[in-house]
Amino acid sequence: MAFLKHLDAKTPADLTLHLVIDNYATHKHPKVKSWIAYRNRRQRNAHGSERIVLHFTPTSSSWMNLVERFFRDLTEDAVRDGSFASVAELVRAIEGYLAERNLTPKRYVWKATGRDVLLKINRARAAAGLPQYSA
Repeated sequence: MAFLKHLDAKTPADLTLHLVIDNYATHKHPKVKSWIAYRNRRQRNAHGSERIVLHFTPTSSSWMNLVERFFRDLTEDAVRDGSFASVAELVRAIEGYLAERNLTPKRYVWKATGRDVLLKINRARAAAGLPQYSA
């Protein structure tokens, strides 16, 4: 919750924070939900809009593994062992890593069809008692 409070404090008061997060249980903890509800009430009263909107990634979203792997590689290869005197120095390290990585791009070919993905999603939704998506 400290990170949410930090984001809230550092973001201009009239903006809505849209957070894309996984379905991990800590994001749904009663204290977190209560604090977000409180902040949203205050925001609606002051600005007529929500302060924090959570967007949960779908359960079993295998494509997210690629995103997580990229950030793991970035952290291990460019950030973790570094000592940065400033944000600008950190940015240069990240941009250097990206420039080097982009010299030898590796294309990812998605093999699942949209139909297969939709069938898998609908099986999961059926198991959870949720309505089906149509093609």
